[in-house]
Amino acid sequence: MAEPLFRGVGVALATLFDDTGGLDAKATAGHAATLVDLGVRAVVVAGSTGEAPTLTLEERTALLTEVRRAVPPAIPVLAGTGAPSRRQAVALTRAAVDHGADAVLVLSPPGSSDLRGYYGAVAEAAGSTPVLAYHYPKSSQPGIPVELLPDLPIQGTKDSSGDPERLLAELDGFDGWLYVGASSILTMAGALGCTGAILAVANVEPERAKAAFAGNASAQRALFAGHAAARRDFPHGLKRLMAERFGTSTSARLG
Repeated sequence: MAEPLFRGVGVALATLFDDTGGLDAKATAGHAATLVDLGVRAVVVAGSTGEAPTLTLEERTALLTEVRRAVPPAIPVLAGTGAPSRRQAVALTRAAVDHGADAVLVLSPPGSSDLRGYYGAVAEAAGSTPVLAYHYPKSSQPGIPVELLPDLPIQGTKDSSGDPERLLAELDGFDGWLYVGASSILTMAGALGCTGAILAVANVEPERAKAAFAGNASAQRALFAGHAAARRDFPHGLKRLMAERFGTSTSARLG
């Protein structure tokens, strides 16, 4: 397996909107640059934390373009390209690759009836650009069976289930890059040798997330309040926390 796209903590970037609900790509990119300065090692745009279902293709492209300009070249920028259908996911993947994505993060489709075909089509559209399969059953059931991961044409996976037993099974049966998406198991993930993490809470507390992944138990405990607030009233809880620390907009399209 090639050297991982990144190691450590990346951010599942929240998308910023103005008071009328219009996309503010420059402000979103500015927030990404701030987080990179605070230690995040990768940025995901137009993922589940970024309210992706509300974004047009043009808005996704604007986000990707502005974030890529705002962060250093050494920081990979990933684009969320998962969709309910294979056709949609392929189109989103091609557009992301054409506009400079360093990798694509691809949520499994609802129902997941033919994951080999779905990820095969996405991988073909991605070409040499790495593909991360995204397991998040809370957002798209039932997700990706652990035993299927080695058979998919992917370089890695993001698992946001927060399930410790599943994490152990992935480490035992999958040789690709493994990123966790639940901040509640960061210290465990780091100690077990996971490649890294891609986190919503890194929009607010990147320093603590980085410390928790490195084994700091106090940082892991301190992250819980933000983790709970972000999940309890998404995306509003997360955006309120971001506004309190960074002065960013609380506007959202979801909810």
